[in-house]
Amino acid sequence: MNLSSRILPPDNIVLDLAATSKKRAFEHAGLLFENNQGVARMSVFHSLLARERLGSTALGHDVAIPHGRMKDLREPHAAFIRLANPVRFDASDGRTARLLFFLLMPETATQAHLDLLAGIARLFSDAEVRQTLARSNDPAAIHQLILHSARTEPLEHADDTRADSR
Repeated sequence: MNLSSRILPPDNIVLDLAATSKKRAFEHAGLLFENNQGVARMSVFHSLLARERLGSTALGHDVAIPHGRMKDLREPHAAFIRLANPVRFDASDGRTARLLFFLLMPETATQAHLDLLAGIARLFSDAEVRQTLARSNDPAAIHQLILHSARTEPLEHADDTRADSR
């Protein structure tokens, strides 16, 4: 499953949000999904917090991919929020995050949904992409960059790549 405008609509790109904590960022994401996709904000908030309790979704390099599974959700929904200032994302290791990619998945997530999450993680592992996302002030350009860069690889191709690197 590839990331598309249906999953990440242009209206779900928010730049330089003034949030003072991870919870405030989650609250804003809940409001964004409620306003743009009709998903109840408190359900979003609680889903994100529940997943975060299992382990931080911070990846390092000021990036986090908060995600959660939601009952009655038929298809994934995504949002990208760039915070005005990094916030502490994991109290135990002091990691901060400023580039937040939110992903909501159906409760019965399939391998395709997990592949989508992996593709997003690969996108944010690219230093050049992170720099562009951190600096650009054009939401439309950021939207296009994310859509075109977050391609998932078929599993057999990914296996071939690993075999070639031995």
